[in-house]
Amino acid sequence: MGRRGWLLGNALWLQAGWWLCVLGAHWPWLLLVVVAGLALHLRLSARGEWRVLLIIAVAGCLLDSILGTLGVFRFEQWPLPPWLALMWLVLASGMRHSLAWLGQPLWRAVLAGLLGGPSAYLAGARLAGVELPLGQLATALVLAPIWALVLPLSLRFAVSR
Repeated sequence: MGRRGWLLGNALWLQAGWWLCVLGAHWPWLLLVVVAGLALHLRLSARGEWRVLLIIAVAGCLLDSILGTLGVFRFEQWPLPPWLALMWLVLASGMRHSLAWLGQPLWRAVLAGLLGGPSAYLAGARLAGVELPLGQLATALVLAPIWALVLPLSLRFAVSR
């Protein structure tokens, strides 16, 4: 598979993985498809890819756990539902591939995080049944600056490995 095919496949995987994770909140068997997709991604990727996925996912799960503890989110499972933890792995699987272009220049990643991060959370929360005790607007305003930092830092970390 050529580079363009790999990037297109990875971009499609990110979209499918997001949907599978969110819908997996209601139909947990879909999470097995996510695990299989992640395994395939790792099989097709460079040897050290799993480290990048693991570090970004652990940091992301810690961030979401803190936000949950602070009352930004209310999950049925504590500290995080499995579908959200898997979503971090799915996101991380694109950092060195189809999302890498966002990292240069830096403003692209900041803007994508500022707008895309809150949008993905709000849509995911609605579909997965996550409560937003602060309301949608306040939640988006809390998440926007966080994601304006998280996305560029994650991209920088991923491509430096």
